[in-house]
Amino acid sequence: MLPVSICLALLFPVLALAETNSADSPLAQSMLTEIRLLRQDLQGAAATIQRVQIAMYRVQAQSSQLDRATQRVEQSRVGCMGMQWQQKNNTRQMEQAQARKANAQNPQEQKAAEAELQQLRLFTEQLASQEQQCQIEQAEADNQFRQEQAKMNDLQDQLDKLDRVLAGYGKK
Repeated sequence: MLPVSICLALLFPVLALAETNSADSPLAQSMLTEIRLLRQDLQGAAATIQRVQIAMYRVQAQSSQLDRATQRVEQSRVGCMGMQWQQKNNTRQMEQAQARKANAQNPQEQKAAEAELQQLRLFTEQLASQEQQCQIEQAEADNQFRQEQAKMNDLQDQLDKLDRVLAGYGKK
């Protein structure tokens, strides 16, 4: 912003001089017109720079949001995978406990295997509930990630448009 204000400060005396002698010289009139156009161009450039800065800030903020959403998706996937591993492990333990119960040599071994099976069944119910909750959380995380990705894509599109506009200024 400083260069724009310096340029304008330097141009004001020229404008004042040009206005006082405007009736005297067509050259002064054309210089005055040119200076006014330059001032408009500088103001337009300053506004464009500010818009680009705002867009870049938005991209940076959205990038942080997208990173958090990505982390949440990854955490929920890892959590659900851990839950599935626990389910499989619990199923194996139940099969082993059922085999011990079936192969029990005495009633004490059979009772111990039955007690273990009962605990494993309760744990299976808990795991099923936790797995369902995990899937809900994963779906929510996936949805939030898609929303944040869409916002980032919109911002990228805005930056692309600004880039094309600015490229057009360079060709003038």
